[in-house]
Amino acid sequence: MLAVVQRVTSGKVEVGGRTVGRIGVGLLVLIGVHAADAPADAVWIAERLLGLRIFSDAEGKMNLSANQIGGGLLLISQFTLCASTGKGNRPGFENAMKPPMAKELFDLVISTARMPRPPLMTPAGGVAEGVFGADMQVTLTNDGPVTVMLNSHEHLPRG
Repeated sequence: MLAVVQRVTSGKVEVGGRTVGRIGVGLLVLIGVHAADAPADAVWIAERLLGLRIFSDAEGKMNLSANQIGGGLLLISQFTLCASTGKGNRPGFENAMKPPMAKELFDLVISTARMPRPPLMTPAGGVAEGVFGADMQVTLTNDGPVTVMLNSHEHLPRG
């Protein structure tokens, strides 16, 4: 599973002109579900997002998580992150998981992020989401800018 994590001062996602998800300060996350992903990938991504310390502390060091600063998470599915671009000029999407199964794993990221448990508590600013498979318009104000990539395939054993 791939995630592009952006530290934002605000973010929202609209579908058909209607806002379906919005956060203030926090993390706007684009999530691509790979064909080889399993539930462990979704849990790993969610837990990494909850613990990711990319907000500045009093000394200006990136040392705080979204929860620690009262921020939120805005989770948006984006199958194009799994694009294959090695041949030709048009991306191929054979690496992306098919929609019904991908939605299950994306929903698992959301439910895991919302599940309260110490020390990784549900983000104080809440967890918002886009609409899986919809044509979405995403608006954000990137803070820093700070953008990092998470790739569960680099950290979880493959069977």
